[in-house]
Amino acid sequence: MALAVGVGVGIVGLSACGSSTDGGSGASSGGSGGSKTVTVVSHDSWAASKSVIAAFEKQSGYKVKVLTSGDAGQAVNKAILTKDNPQGDVFFGVDNTLLSRPLDNGLFQPYRAKGLDQVDAAYQLDADKHRVTPVDFGDICVNYDKKYFADHKLTPPSSFDDLVKPEYKNLLVTENASTSSPGLGFLLGTAAQYGDDGWEGYWKKLKANGVKVVDGWEQAYNEEFSGSAGGKKAKADRPLVVSYASSPPAEVIYGDPKPTTAPTGVATGTCFRQIEFAGLLSNAKNTEGGKAFIDFLISRQFQEDMPLNMFVYPVVKGAKVPAEFTQYGPAAKDPKTLAPGEIAEHRDQWVKSWTSLVLR
Repeated sequence: MALAVGVGVGIVGLSACGSSTDGGSGASSGGSGGSKTVTVVSHDSWAASKSVIAAFEKQSGYKVKVLTSGDAGQAVNKAILTKDNPQGDVFFGVDNTLLSRPLDNGLFQPYRAKGLDQVDAAYQLDADKHRVTPVDFGDICVNYDKKYFADHKLTPPSSFDDLVKPEYKNLLVTENASTSSPGLGFLLGTAAQYGDDGWEGYWKKLKANGVKVVDGWEQAYNEEFSGSAGGKKAKADRPLVVSYASSPPAEVIYGDPKPTTAPTGVATGTCFRQIEFAGLLSNAKNTEGGKAFIDFLISRQFQEDMPLNMFVYPVVKGAKVPAEFTQYGPAAKDPKTLAPGEIAEHRDQWVKSWTSLVLR
């Protein structure tokens, strides 16, 4: 999810928040209510303020242990493979691009979280069964290096159509759609824009225009993108990158020295809306602790803590968003979306076709 944006500019996902009192690893023991540790399985970009986790621990009586398992796709796949003997009680970090995979594999048990009535219905993609609870959203978008375009007296692209124009040849780097969450989101954005019969033709044009593909977000953003703090140090030469609408405020907040304006911008016509969920694992050892933690994820306290830790937007109505987000990285006004059923029906074939078309 958008979470990855923070890793490259100073936010490090926590490998453990709080500490386990039972000294064990993997899922909590003791059955429902028998353990005082709730174990959360997530992707590597999980992050939360220690004070907020401590507040949950004090209020609930549970200690929180977080196990990270790679990027979102890797974490989901590992959770499915271990579903009969899960590593934890709650899984956080599956998004709408991959949601059908864990649901079809029975990874989660139903639970209607307390406070769900305060979550916008647009984010409740499993509202009939409540196997997952929406926690945050963000927009996958092309980012651009403002200095590059100013120096070259070139207008930055603003749409998918722009990216295939000759003036942007050899400028874009994106992530592998088969291994990267933003890479997959960008592919889905093009499918939403051009349809099942048009996206392949678009990617042929994009390939001919010199798009570069790398494995994951961190390589694309920190090593290839000239507008990022990491890219500047590495003398990167790609001024366009698939990242997030929340990347510009991250560059400001964690810049050293801190810039007065964002050095990067967003091509707002290239955005795809990503929604991230948490679920109670089907064979969780500590179901009551897991339920309490899912309730906590959509509490006002966690929702308002989340943006500056994981650089995503809250889903709870009325939750405050930091001023930096409004100023430097507002959510897209008209992002591309696809219905979960359409993603489930076409995703694997689209990725297979994309791989054959773009990487071979």
